[in-house]
Amino acid sequence: QVQLVESGGGLVQAGGSLRLSCVASGRTFSSYGLGWFRQAPGKEREFVADISWTGARTYYAGSVKGRFTISRDYNKNTVYLQMNNLKPEDTAVYYCAASSNYGPNMHPYEYHYWGQGTQVTVSS
Repeated sequence: QVQLVESGGGLVQAGGSLRLSCVASGRTFSSYGLGWFRQAPGKEREFVADISWTGARTYYAGSVKGRFTISRDYNKNTVYLQMNNLKPEDTAVYYCAASSNYGPNMHPYEYHYWGQGTQVTVSS
């Protein structure tokens, strides 16, 4: 089992920045690829970014590429999502997830463990 707890969400103006964190506990952190997804009201959960077991490979959705950065800290068992130049359309609940696949893992069904989510709201 892997437990994931997100934090760092909040309300920010368009053009601002937020950094989301997700702390993992349970099985070996370095054995899992990690991803971020988001879900806006009335919409399906969509892929945002993922990072491999080793941290050597990252992959981003086209809508966030160049603005968001995913990273992981093995000492803190934490994955981060740095979000810059935020737009109102980035408003959603953001979830982190863990997968035993190397990836890229862009679909929810490829992930085995999920956090509870953190709300990000971007005002115009």
